[in-house]
Amino acid sequence: KMPLEMRVLIVNPLASGVSERRLEAVARALPSDTETVLTLDRGHATELAREWGPRVQAIYVFSGDGTYNEVLNGIEVDVPVGLIPGGGTSVLPRALGLPRDAVRAAERVAAGRPRRISLGRVNGRRFGFNAGIGFDAELVRRVDALGRRQDGRRPGDVAFGWTVVRLLVDQRFRFESTLEVEGLGRAAFAFVANCSPYTYAGPLGLRFAPDATFEGGLDVVAPTGLRAAAVPRLLVQAVRGLTARKDVLYG
Repeated sequence: KMPLEMRVLIVNPLASGVSERRLEAVARALPSDTETVLTLDRGHATELAREWGPRVQAIYVFSGDGTYNEVLNGIEVDVPVGLIPGGGTSVLPRALGLPRDAVRAAERVAAGRPRRISLGRVNGRRFGFNAGIGFDAELVRRVDALGRRQDGRRPGDVAFGWTVVRLLVDQRFRFESTLEVEGLGRAAFAFVANCSPYTYAGPLGLRFAPDATFEGGLDVVAPTGLRAAAVPRLLVQAVRGLTARKDVLYG
């Protein structure tokens, strides 16, 4: 039986910021009793978190946001999780205030104290920082549909930006009220978050839900509609950290 003093580092070797050299540096920054395990396929991190959770003192994850989510959905015991940025953006550790550099982040989580944050759940799955219904969800679906490059990594920022443009064009830059949000009414789409920024565009944080905090539960922003002329204004509001009331019709 493994002693609980042990720790485990779950690594997605295909994450865009993970390399053998960087992994070695991250492993050196963590406690010496940390075991490293690599994910083999999509969903494998969930199985690893479920397997290792009861046996270790802490779980570290060196990957991108997708693997963080898998780990959060595999944990079945009260065990601390340290997030080390290894993806193209790695929104969750950045929102938690961790350095963008993987080694510095590893040093921080190794020396840090546990912090409890609120999580959300949608369709039976936990999420660590945000979820979208409508525009955001469709964007993520289209990016996932692009698959991976020949080296196994996901498409970069250019492909993501082009996907955003194609989605807006396909919608003719218009989003009508197609959702019914309980307690709020009709909405074109919804952003649900437990932190701000909601997401990052490169180094730029987009604050669609600026009042959301990790300790404060979930916040929702649900505009009733969106018109083409209002898209630039919505982006400016997100950059500045302002948000309109849910009953405002953009445009």
